Amino acid sequence: MISDIVIGISDGLTVPFALTAGLTGVISSNSIIITAGISEIAAGAIAMGLGGYLAGRTEIDHYYAEVKREYYEIEHLPEKEKEEVREVFREFGLSETAQNLVTEELCKNKDNWMNFMMKFELGLPKPDERRAYKSAFNIGSSYVVGGLIPLLPYFLTPETHKAFAFSCVVTAICLLIFGYYKSKLTGQPLLKGALKTAVIGMIAAAAAFGIARMVS
Repeated sequence: MISDIVIGISDGLTVPFALTAGLTGVISSNSIIITAGISEIAAGAIAMGLGGYLAGRTEIDHYYAEVKREYYEIEHLPEKEKEEVREVFREFGLSETAQNLVTEELCKNKDNWMNFMMKFELGLPKPDERRAYKSAFNIGSSYVVGGLIPLLPYFLTPETHKAFAFSCVVTAICLLIFGYYKSKLTGQPLLKGALKTAVIGMIAAAAAFGIARMVS
């Protein structure tokens, strides 16, 4: 859930902010900027949510494809699979006698045998069946929340450049706060993470603003 929220908010803060910055460089109408911003947020949330759904679905499909393969190998290549079980126990430092004893006991139940291989050979824990839907919702809703922040000042003042200035300040503060807590959750240096997140957002906005001015 944390990774989904990080993806959604980071893109939500950066992309609509860069869009509004670019539009502000060539348009003096708040209504057009707001319309374009909302349209981008809607499209971005759908696209990001769909991406999260497909990633979650792929994870589930991959897991069950590996389950099917493991059952096939247990049925048709049992000795090879037993040797792979022994290798796992060997890495834990069990003696050869213990390896053989535990392997024979474990392999009496094919379901336990399969679960053991999935976890210790492939490192694939069973995914949440609702993961794809949760991921789509978490990423999409986080994108909307992040995207509305840089757009909010345009609702509050009719002056486009003043709204843009407020948007820069508000978005920069939110990027710093978001970068700080993201770094805290992931164990990264707090100040460095906060500044890096804010600088990336500002560079994206500055690039969009500059390109729009140059093209116009």
